[in-house]
Amino acid sequence: MARGVGRDTESIGLPPGTAVYLGEPSDEPIRITVFDYDEGHVAERTLDLPQDTFPFRDSPSVSWINVDGLHDVAAVEAIADHFGLHPLVVEDILHTGQRTKSEGYEDNLFIVLRMLSYSNTTGTIDDEQVSLILGATSLLSFQQRMGDVFDGVRERIRNDKGRIRRAGADYLAYSLIDAVVDQYFVVLERLGERAEALGEDVSEHADRKNLEEIRRLKRELLFLRKSVWPLREVLSKIERGDCPLFDEHTLLYLRDVYDHTIQVIDAMETYRDMMAGLLDVYLTSVSNRMNEVMKVLTVIATIFMPLSFIASVYGMNFSHMPELSWRYGYFGALGVMAAVGVGMLLVFKKRGWF
Repeated sequence: MARGVGRDTESIGLPPGTAVYLGEPSDEPIRITVFDYDEGHVAERTLDLPQDTFPFRDSPSVSWINVDGLHDVAAVEAIADHFGLHPLVVEDILHTGQRTKSEGYEDNLFIVLRMLSYSNTTGTIDDEQVSLILGATSLLSFQQRMGDVFDGVRERIRNDKGRIRRAGADYLAYSLIDAVVDQYFVVLERLGERAEALGEDVSEHADRKNLEEIRRLKRELLFLRKSVWPLREVLSKIERGDCPLFDEHTLLYLRDVYDHTIQVIDAMETYRDMMAGLLDVYLTSVSNRMNEVMKVLTVIATIFMPLSFIASVYGMNFSHMPELSWRYGYFGALGVMAAVGVGMLLVFKKRGWF
């Protein structure tokens, strides 16, 4: 799970375009899969070597080459060199803390996405960088590890559902972006469920656990915001027609993804406001509870003030105090103290002070 976006200290001082993997270490071999398809056929393969991807560069059909695992820098570089990727693109692919963005080059478009998933065990958002390189008839996708949100796209290709087999690589890129955005809704729904349950809990009783949960949710929402907000800029840039690789028909579908992104942002901002409101409710509850405690202590202290005065008077060792030689002086003093205490309690209760 990656938290935070920025340059790793290991990359500072290196020449631009240096291919160095900065991400989670792994001993697993990388996996390369290919979907090559058009309206009449589809071929799905798992490749053993990076060189096996080379024939798909000039394929007349649409080729989706997906690489799971970036720790094998040599394999990533071999694929990137054959497909003519700029060294800066290779650097961004291997530096897995990139911000969501898009960059256009002569014959391809480079897009970085943050693919999110919700972990039910830890209650946190798992984050992974996905890099897409769109060409005329090919799409390269690089992921940090195996497992993604693209199974629905794969099924549509296999079973010829929708228009994906009759469209080009740009529609495939749209489909992958749409799958990532749809997963944002799933993550947001889980966070919303936690927020609603927390709201009910805080309204009933505010304790330290509620405060910690509010802080955790605020952190998760802030992290989600960092992933979603830049995507709006990316989609807006593509919608304006800055990338000739997307045709007009695909741009219509991208507008729909843009609308979904706005919905995610709106819902996310609503939950952030809810967290701020819950924090105010928590602080108000704690303050009210403290006020109740202070009120009780103040009543007790006020009652004991005259009692302490009476006790201190009769604790003085003067010779000419008539009550000291009175047979019932002790009980009389206690009676006066009890009457004063009860009388003050009745007055406080009548005025509604407790």
